[in-house]
Amino acid sequence: MIAAGRVSPSPVFLSVAALITGMVSLQCGATFAKSLFPSIGAAGTSSLRVGFSALILIIVWRPWRRSLSLREAGWIALYGAALGAMNLLFYLALARLPLGPAVAIEFAGPLAVALIASRRRSDFLWIGLAVLGLVLLLPITTTDGLDPVGVLLDLGAATAWALYILFGQRAGRIDGGQAVSLGMLTAAAIIAPFGLAEAGSALLMPGVVLAGLAVALMSSALPYSLEMVALRRLDRKSFGVLMSLEPAVAACAGLMLLGERISLVQWLAIGLVIAASAGITAGSRPPSREAASLEA
Repeated sequence: MIAAGRVSPSPVFLSVAALITGMVSLQCGATFAKSLFPSIGAAGTSSLRVGFSALILIIVWRPWRRSLSLREAGWIALYGAALGAMNLLFYLALARLPLGPAVAIEFAGPLAVALIASRRRSDFLWIGLAVLGLVLLLPITTTDGLDPVGVLLDLGAATAWALYILFGQRAGRIDGGQAVSLGMLTAAAIIAPFGLAEAGSALLMPGVVLAGLAVALMSSALPYSLEMVALRRLDRKSFGVLMSLEPAVAACAGLMLLGERISLVQWLAIGLVIAASAGITAGSRPPSREAASLEA
């Protein structure tokens, strides 16, 4: 007989919950970060965000307790480089584009990962719904007015995001906490020269430092740690399409924190994205032990 008692949440459910919590934190942090652009610029804000995040994660996870092989260090370095490029390019794009379109355009990266990883016909239906939802979230009537440099920077961030997913899965198999802390440290080292060149000594102003710490907690330390948890349980396809919830979360953050109104078309888009995310998650299966051993 099976003993009566509470049923423990499944690993997939916990991974999805961790991912959604991370997205909410990330978008709330993004709205706050944009307010720092006039004083220290996009690169300066990105430098503070990632630098403080690296410091926090190093203290929490203490990655020096476990040594790394050369192969493991290589995967973490690639993960950190993708993470740094993604953060810097997105903030540079965000300085030229509104938050909604910027988030939607960046999703070309994870959607491409999801499409490449798809094997079943039904997956293309869910991905199609996600793409339609992302398109509807863009301000179609003013697309021609988007800054072309901002769009190119955002597409660069999308490419880095796709690499972050691929490298993050490899790095996460080593040790989640160690991978994310050392990866964030690598990202900070990559972004720091750009931040110093743009903001200089303004980065050390007390008010700016405190604001940067808040952005780091909300936009990097918490969400990327939670994403690393999700990456260790979800396959690439499920992770990529589930992350399509991000524009919907961004739209809600804009409504609640910035007073941005959401049109009926945008609400429809949010519904399509949520439907696609739910469908791909419900249809995903955990990888077999044999497959996992072959990928390791």
